[in-house]
Amino acid sequence: MVKLTPNLNPRGWDEMFSKDGVRDSYRQVLQTLESLNLETLNKKHNLASDIFMNQGITFTVYSDEEQGIERIFPFDIIPRILTKKEWAEVETGITQRLRALNLFLEDIYNEQLIVKEGIIPAALITSCPHYLPEVHGIKVPHDIHVHIAGIDLIRGEKGEFYVLEDNLRCPSGVSYMLENREITKRIFPEMFSANNVSMVVNYPMILHNILVSLSPRNISTPNVVLMTPGVYNSAYYEHTFLARQMGIPLVEGRDLVVNNSKVYMKTTSGLQQVDVIYRRLDDEYLDPLVFKPDSALGIPGLISAYKMGTVALVNAVGNGVADDKAVYAYVPDMIKYYLNEEPILKNVPTYQMENLEEREFVFADMGNMVIKETNGSGGYGMVMGNKASEKEIEDAKIAIVKNPRNFIAQPIIQLSTVPCFIDGELKLRHVDLRPYALCGPNGVQIVPGGLTRVALTEGSLVVNSSQGGGSKDTWVMK
Repeated sequence: MVKLTPNLNPRGWDEMFSKDGVRDSYRQVLQTLESLNLETLNKKHNLASDIFMNQGITFTVYSDEEQGIERIFPFDIIPRILTKKEWAEVETGITQRLRALNLFLEDIYNEQLIVKEGIIPAALITSCPHYLPEVHGIKVPHDIHVHIAGIDLIRGEKGEFYVLEDNLRCPSGVSYMLENREITKRIFPEMFSANNVSMVVNYPMILHNILVSLSPRNISTPNVVLMTPGVYNSAYYEHTFLARQMGIPLVEGRDLVVNNSKVYMKTTSGLQQVDVIYRRLDDEYLDPLVFKPDSALGIPGLISAYKMGTVALVNAVGNGVADDKAVYAYVPDMIKYYLNEEPILKNVPTYQMENLEEREFVFADMGNMVIKETNGSGGYGMVMGNKASEKEIEDAKIAIVKNPRNFIAQPIIQLSTVPCFIDGELKLRHVDLRPYALCGPNGVQIVPGGLTRVALTEGSLVVNSSQGGGSKDTWVMK
């Protein structure tokens, strides 16, 4: 037997241990872990790593030279647990948020009432690089722009949930959520069956049903495809995984062609009309006739077909205006404006660097701030004030002054911790949570779980896999 309850001293909110000991939701799991010896736990840890390796469950990190380095996604064997009550807050809060964000996107690409009524500054929208006038006025099926969302959540020092950011373009990572669950069931079958854990395995089925429901043609079996940029994309494993799980073709731009404002797939038996494209390709590469003229990844004429309503794109084109980190600060206002409701989930306090007063406040307290690029991702371009050198802070200030629209600042929040099995013992590491929400004609559906990302480096608050992070299985108790 191994003792896994050392004198852990969390600075903020720890999800397994409170000042009174082990939380009820973790008690049974911890008892199971402690009934095993250290050799057995190490074997399970190594088995999980071997499964990831043998199944090719990887992601790609890009160096400064833009060369891809393929890596196995680090996995921690101890599940992260959310109670039924905690999940209810997450589920209702995300559902509310996505209803408002969909209404915002429908508005901003049509009448723009939220701008005309002064709720959001017009300049904030027009200066957003992901606001695309080219798709203004396009009628999308059921007025749904965000079909798939990955909403990043963190927990503060008292355990309260905050939305860290909204991923509304091509959110990734859901394959790791599903694979993490399968691996946990394999290495801890008794522990999993002894706990009343909600299932996540039906995610591909729910997604496929939504994709089929978006078909412009009223036929029994619409043609749905998953469009990938190709094998060199960092999330290519996920593209192949989801296409296989849903039983739909995985295609690249060169496999598709537009004729008479309709999209067709090239097959050995001739051209077949495509009704729905789940695209894992950024907006600017979709159609060289409208966006990047040198893009070889897209389909010439795709946006013309999209405008004609002969093909549905998932997610809709132009969603990046809604997950811009400067626009993020206005989501609570969107909820109040469109839904006449108070936000269920809090935003992290966010300072706009275009506002001189807010900028001066941030500059005076850089050591307690995190600086983010408004359209950055993957943890790149982020400056953690408490870890940055004087030069890095000065460089950040210079960059902000030069282009204030490109940056926001947020106070550093001490993320909640979850014990991880590292080097044969429990060690506290910071985590976030990315639940995956699916929006279709029948509303929002969220599989109870998500991708828990772990900052494996001691003391780090950066959980991104590209920055050395790993993941855990996420259990939502029934």
